[in-house]
Amino acid sequence: MNRLKNKGSVPFIAKWRGALKIFQSFQAQCTKAGFDLDLGLHLKNLVAFATGQSRFLTVGGLPVETLQQAWKECVPGMEFALNFLRSNAGIDSPGLLSSPFLLVTLGYYGHKRNYQIAAEESQRLRYWALVANAKGRYSRGSSETLLDQDLATLRQGGGANELVDRLRLQVGRLDVAPEELEGRNQRSALFKTMFLAFRASGAKDWRSNLAIALDHSGSHHRLQFHHIFPKAVLKNTFTAREADDIANLAFIGGKTNRQISDKPPSQYFPPIIEKSGLAAFEAQCIPIVPSLLGVDGYKSFLAERRKTVSQRLNEFLQTTEA
Repeated sequence: MNRLKNKGSVPFIAKWRGALKIFQSFQAQCTKAGFDLDLGLHLKNLVAFATGQSRFLTVGGLPVETLQQAWKECVPGMEFALNFLRSNAGIDSPGLLSSPFLLVTLGYYGHKRNYQIAAEESQRLRYWALVANAKGRYSRGSSETLLDQDLATLRQGGGANELVDRLRLQVGRLDVAPEELEGRNQRSALFKTMFLAFRASGAKDWRSNLAIALDHSGSHHRLQFHHIFPKAVLKNTFTAREADDIANLAFIGGKTNRQISDKPPSQYFPPIIEKSGLAAFEAQCIPIVPSLLGVDGYKSFLAERRKTVSQRLNEFLQTTEA
């Protein structure tokens, strides 16, 4: 993670003696705190604090003293961003981010507010961060252009409301409609948000009853995403893409996943319900109507689950007020 993809894009490394060690030391601190981020992200954060935008092209002519002062300011900014995501938004791993650029915007936001943010504004900033993450704010089109738009908004005195307005201009509706889930898979930003929403709702592994988490120890309990209708059950009727639909995915431990293996839901659901009740499935918005649990009901199962998942996502994102 320490390597720079293009050293020519960061010419200030050569003229600031010892800078690389300084950057790598902070990178290691962030990794220890649970956020293993590419060194380039920390340098982009430095550029944002030095220039108010994210492009490396403009930073080569800046005096070393300017860069050093920007570094002193951007480190607390990144620390604020990491703490805000973890403590206020429940995002405790870079694996749950649709783009690490969110950290740059949040850090710059805290800096511009001198880290004095009222309760209502903080709640609105949380809303923006979660919806921007779910909608893939910085993973659509030119991500640097979009980041620069948000930095400019903050540089000009805007706040969370203005960031939300800009996001709405980009994506349209800010709530999640059932049809928005159609055709999405585990690489979707909405899949990451689905995990956050289910975890906040108390989702647990179906056998161990351990709450779902990314950091469980041991192969038995390490979190996996599970195909509710296993691929082997669907392979003669549906394509691999249809089997990987986000509405066919749930979060369970490795041992539970292996025990289920290729059993159809009509076969493995009843023992789990008998042991743990309906809560195990309700927490992950999984319909249990018998007519939906056969291969012939797969399409209807997906449609029904998309409705309940979108409702859960909107409750989690608190999109009703937007």
